[in-house]
Amino acid sequence: MRVLVLGATGYIGSRLVPHLLEQAYDVVAASSSPPRPEHFGWDERVRAIRCDVTDPAAVAEAVDGVDAVVYLVHSLDRSDFKDRDRVAAETVAAAVSRSDVRRLVYLSGLVPQVPEEDLSDHIASRLEVERILLDATDGAVALRAGVVVGAGSTSFEIIRQIATLFLVQPVPTWMDSSVQPVAASDVLRAITDGLADDGPTGAVDLGCPDVVAYPDLLHVIGGEAGLSRVRVPAPVAPTGLVGLGAALATTAPFNTVTALIESLRHDMVCRPGHTWAPRSGGPLLGLEEAVQRALTPSYAGPEGALPSDPRWTRPLPMLDGVPIPAAGKAAARLALHRMRSFLPDV
Repeated sequence: MRVLVLGATGYIGSRLVPHLLEQAYDVVAASSSPPRPEHFGWDERVRAIRCDVTDPAAVAEAVDGVDAVVYLVHSLDRSDFKDRDRVAAETVAAAVSRSDVRRLVYLSGLVPQVPEEDLSDHIASRLEVERILLDATDGAVALRAGVVVGAGSTSFEIIRQIATLFLVQPVPTWMDSSVQPVAASDVLRAITDGLADDGPTGAVDLGCPDVVAYPDLLHVIGGEAGLSRVRVPAPVAPTGLVGLGAALATTAPFNTVTALIESLRHDMVCRPGHTWAPRSGGPLLGLEEAVQRALTPSYAGPEGALPSDPRWTRPLPMLDGVPIPAAGKAAARLALHRMRSFLPDV
């Protein structure tokens, strides 16, 4: 099966491409930037192309001759992400509907069971894109994932940085909602299941066996890192103010942080009866083991860091040998990131 991966250079895409190669798929890796296969360690088995998903001609050319499409495109780092993601989804859906593509797999987000008008812009946009893509072909599936646990994962890295930086962590009471994370390796397994001709269709939720509150997730990450932190409830904390504070306290892109923080008001858990179970059987990775893998520098699996991960997620080896507390290293890392953000990416 020839698979087109749209968004191949993102967090999941950079791990999915080698995973698909291991499963003997023929992979076309597409990204909006010029192809740099050597940057991701891809070999000659990967056909790397440039494809602007808002360009109908480029998308039509990309889907020509492929059997399946994996859609991993999100634009949270832009202020106009809702409009861009809608146009991109409509463009891809139109091309798929006119092609011989048999399977379309979209990595969406968990949708809280609340009225749609109460959804955050981030989740509402994911849901809109999901509906557009599911209408493109009968063989389409939307895999809804919440926090993907792994070094380099945007949501995980934001939480990890917050759990590391502050000795005393104020937690808004509206963030005492439940979350069901999922390990990066299980996301890859679910996407592979979705590519099968008899794979799932419609919207399917992804989640590990553990459901925790956000403060407990901070505790798990801090505990696995060997850090002791105090968390105190903050009854009065508007989402906008919390988003601004988190954006200033982490190295993640500003628009991404504020969009994600807005989504923490509701429970992000899997729906009973609509949760993915691996076709191959076997248990899903638990939260603590997934976090431990993500925090182990030498771990080489999907939860481990890659040299191609965004610069803001990369560790700074120069700080490892400095004899200061973890909070001090986190503060120094933030300061250094702010300074080097003015330098060209290398």
